[in-house]
Amino acid sequence: MLLRYLNRVRDAIVVTSESLSDDQARTPGVPSGTSLLGIIQHLTGVERHWFRFVFAGEDVECNMSMEVPRDVSRADLVAAYQHECARSNAIVFACPDLSTLSAIPNPGEDDRVSLRAITAHMIEETARHAGQADILREQIDGATEL
Repeated sequence: MLLRYLNRVRDAIVVTSESLSDDQARTPGVPSGTSLLGIIQHLTGVERHWFRFVFAGEDVECNMSMEVPRDVSRADLVAAYQHECARSNAIVFACPDLSTLSAIPNPGEDDRVSLRAITAHMIEETARHAGQADILREQIDGATEL
């Protein structure tokens, strides 16, 4: 059930960026510089961080920046995001008990966390960014029902 909710907000992130040019999706909509592509890149790194680095203990780089290089396209970012989400889902499905603790604590914290807590956190994190993405999309072309 947790993955069903997480996958719904993951899909919303991707859908919100569809039918836009790369330039439109790259355009910051707020003074902080946040863009649709930046959100996708950030969430890719967040997925990798929580499921692979913290929970599975893999030695992976987790770029959580929202600054997208000019040579990276929307298609590239969406493919990377969907790949990382599939990896995260595989980790969840492979774990027999969502109470299983992470391999390491989140950096800066003392305690390891359960896979259930990580998955719930990812629902919250992704949903928050999906709401931001909705607003950014409306600023770009007025779309409110995607």
